Amino acid sequence: MQLVINTYGAYLRKRDNCFLLKTEEREQEISVKKVSSILISTAALVSTDALKMALENNIDVVFIDDFGEPYGRLWHSKLGSTTLIRRKQLEASCGKEGLEFVKAWAGLKLHNQENFLKKLMDKRPDNEILDNAAGKIHEMRNKILALSGCTDEVRNSLMGYEGNASKSYFDALCSVMPEKYKFTGRSRNPAKDEFNAMLNYGYGVLYSKVEKACLIAGLDPYLGFLHADNYNKKSLVFDLIEVYRDIADKTVVYLFTGKQIRDAFFDKHPSGFTLNKEGKAVLITALNKNLDDTVRYKNRNIKNIDKIQFDCHEIAKKLLGEDD
Repeated sequence: MQLVINTYGAYLRKRDNCFLLKTEEREQEISVKKVSSILISTAALVSTDALKMALENNIDVVFIDDFGEPYGRLWHSKLGSTTLIRRKQLEASCGKEGLEFVKAWAGLKLHNQENFLKKLMDKRPDNEILDNAAGKIHEMRNKILALSGCTDEVRNSLMGYEGNASKSYFDALCSVMPEKYKFTGRSRNPAKDEFNAMLNYGYGVLYSKVEKACLIAGLDPYLGFLHADNYNKKSLVFDLIEVYRDIADKTVVYLFTGKQIRDAFFDKHPSGFTLNKEGKAVLITALNKNLDDTVRYKNRNIKNIDKIQFDCHEIAKKLLGEDD
């Protein structure tokens, strides 16, 4: 489970082999064996013995801002990798192998988007916007998979195809929203509407999980294949998260279409919307449920959350030439 601390002034400490979380309202004891990560989204007190226990048990501690973006983390000092993996990662990023990785990730992202729209069509067979968008995304996916060369040579074309697919995708999602929550395209921080405020926060939670999976597999999260390697930019995380965005997409869309969203979940600012404590609790509960769902993936039954770690290990094996 993911231990989420989103109550101002909460206190986390160690008690025997458990985390003890105290707030003004209650006191909760959680076994260290049940915790996979600790997410802190507000001002809180955390004891050093609790942090030490987390690190000793491979539990990363992630700090996120009001938009759900991770701004820091604690992770043990031992790299779960070898220098060889990162050397191979650098070599692949500069050649044709890097483009094959990128095409696979982008292709799977668009495949997930197309399938989600088709699923939404099951209950909305007369929605032409969904149907047309699914066709457009399929077309863009084929164009991406047909690219050849190295990433630098086709980066603009690939991102252009992906951008066209994304516009159609979010226009289609808007078409199924309740009237009061319809939106115009993607907006980031700050979000211009309630849908994007919730989606941004969901993506932020996924970023931290993808980064953790990279570290465990021995991949360098800062060394990307498609996204530029800018200073302090976790480029590989930005590359890989594309494959898993549909988990957050489905969570947020179904919360809205299932009429589980209230205006009280959001704080309105002159520049846009942010998700407040009540809204974060609803989103994280639903997102964690979806992450724990078991799906059929690459000929095995696996939880959504474990797909991320599985894929990162597969990437490391491919880089080392150990893939079957």
